[in-house]
Amino acid sequence: MTGPAGRLAAVFIDSKLTPLIAIAAVLAGTLAIVRLPREEEPQIKVPMIDVFAGMPGASPREVEQRLTKPMERLLWEIPGVEYIYSTSMPGQSLAIVRFFTGIDEDEAIVRLNQKLAGNFDLIPPGGTPPLVKRRSIDDVPVLALTLHSSRHSPFELRRVAAEIEDGIRQVTDVSAVAILGGESRRILVTLDEMKLAGHGIESLRVLQALEAGNRRQHAGRVPRGNREFVVESGVFPRDAADVGAVVVGAAAGRPIHLRDIAAVEDGAGEPSQYVFHMEKSGSEAAVTLAISKRRGANAISVADAVLRKVELMRSSVAPAGVSIAVTRNYGETAAEKSNELLKHMGIAVISVGLLIALALGARAAGIVLIAIPVTLALTLLVFWLYGYTLNRITLFALIFSIGILVDDAIVVVENIARHARLPANLGRPLMPVAIEAVDEVGNPTILATLTVIAAILPMAFVGGLMGPYMRPIPVGGHGRHDLLAACRLCGDTLGRRAHVEERWRARG
Repeated sequence: MTGPAGRLAAVFIDSKLTPLIAIAAVLAGTLAIVRLPREEEPQIKVPMIDVFAGMPGASPREVEQRLTKPMERLLWEIPGVEYIYSTSMPGQSLAIVRFFTGIDEDEAIVRLNQKLAGNFDLIPPGGTPPLVKRRSIDDVPVLALTLHSSRHSPFELRRVAAEIEDGIRQVTDVSAVAILGGESRRILVTLDEMKLAGHGIESLRVLQALEAGNRRQHAGRVPRGNREFVVESGVFPRDAADVGAVVVGAAAGRPIHLRDIAAVEDGAGEPSQYVFHMEKSGSEAAVTLAISKRRGANAISVADAVLRKVELMRSSVAPAGVSIAVTRNYGETAAEKSNELLKHMGIAVISVGLLIALALGARAAGIVLIAIPVTLALTLLVFWLYGYTLNRITLFALIFSIGILVDDAIVVVENIARHARLPANLGRPLMPVAIEAVDEVGNPTILATLTVIAAILPMAFVGGLMGPYMRPIPVGGHGRHDLLAACRLCGDTLGRRAHVEERWRARG
């Protein structure tokens, strides 16, 4: 009586669907390789949210007792919170809320915002509403461009970097661009105490005048004919002259401008960060652009698109003497490592094929070399559909699966070759012999594969930070026993029987 393996072999051994299924699997795997995002490490979803709250003038102890501890009790009520790290500073409180690994980031921040918004009435007198900022692994820059020059100042380099930043933000899948180093533009107002006292103006009044002068307001509408003219008052200051023209008071019927009581300077501000570019000839002042990608985007394609955009802008934005160096390219390193692992996986497949060719012959080796890529292509398709990326963990799962697949294929091929050499089968039709050979070892092979699946399947349920590292292994490692490929091996290996029969006839 034929078992499940034999019946399945009888269906697919000479079916026209078998090569079509193999071709479709290879095409689907090729599409998955092209579309799969590549990175060095799997992206772990650990939602972390910063909550800032202020209480100006309060001491750290007052902030802790009146602001931090009540806020912590509210945050612990949110489902899914694993840890809360809080810091109390003079006039300010910071709480870092960390959720359990795997919780959706959008859902986590919605829960936190709803909890805080529903308890604004508990904010103590003098406290400010909390500011919520989400932190993610996608905030880590995938590309860093450093602008350096020996002829231009850090102030000029930062202005060039700001123009390049505007162009980079237009690139698809770029989530954030940060400028590090350099000197930002600052208009410095230095009040003269003697002139303030002479005009009877207080410094607070000057501050209020500057705030009022740095805005544009709607002043009304004037209808005329079939048109309506919108009237706006005020203008945004553009340089030191505009700031110095701000009216801060009046005396004897004439206005008092800011330039009458203060010195106004337009220039570079105090740097808060220092960046230097080191070379053999020495160091140069530099400014770095740190580019981050959106969640789920391919680091390689984002980095390449940004570099192409910068190259197009270089001649029109960067002046002569400014060099742009790529000091970090996460996409390049991810592509290099993933391609290297794919190359070694190919070497492993070829090595296995050569070993089988020495033991069982070239035809059996060719069959195995066809079966392995077909099955790995289906695995890559599963990775793409599950939303995984091509990283060292998923590639390790593929390499791990080669051993299981090769074991199954060798057992099936060797048993068919053995049955084809038996003297009792020389006069029988070819198809029944192959089906009997598959049926003989097919069921134990399936059972052995199920045993391997049962052994590594618990890794799919590992929680915590190790979950994203363990889960791709059972997804890519189990189920590598492809009966359709094994059945195709049956049909292709039958071609060896003619050679076996000739050898038996030659022996008489």
